[in-house]
Amino acid sequence: MVSGVSGQPPGEGAADGRFGVEVRPGGTTVVVLLTGELDHDTAEPLREALQQCLETAPERVVVDCGDLQFCDSTGLNVLLRARLTAREAGSRLELAALRPPVARMFDITGAHAVFRVYAGLDEALADDRPT
Repeated sequence: MVSGVSGQPPGEGAADGRFGVEVRPGGTTVVVLLTGELDHDTAEPLREALQQCLETAPERVVVDCGDLQFCDSTGLNVLLRARLTAREAGSRLELAALRPPVARMFDITGAHAVFRVYAGLDEALADDRPT
């Protein structure tokens, strides 16, 4: 399952700011890769992708933010709501590779305290500790 804004291929869009989301199912952990800028106008594809992921009841959803250049309050709220939905379903939603501008939004709002955040995707996938 892959979804994105303007139909751009996953991994593209970061240079010009367009938002993209790619979902990579994999056993008990689903990876969601984000690219570009996540804001009010681009949040819906992420909301839909996370909802679809959580319907499959994975143990974990790891959101890779390594190519995410920007996240506003709308994007943050999508992630926070998805985290609550995951918890209610017995899953975990975790973040990986927050770039400085995105990490700053999480720090300013205090949202970093509610997510398990990894330095990179490899570190997240290697960690199998329960919440």
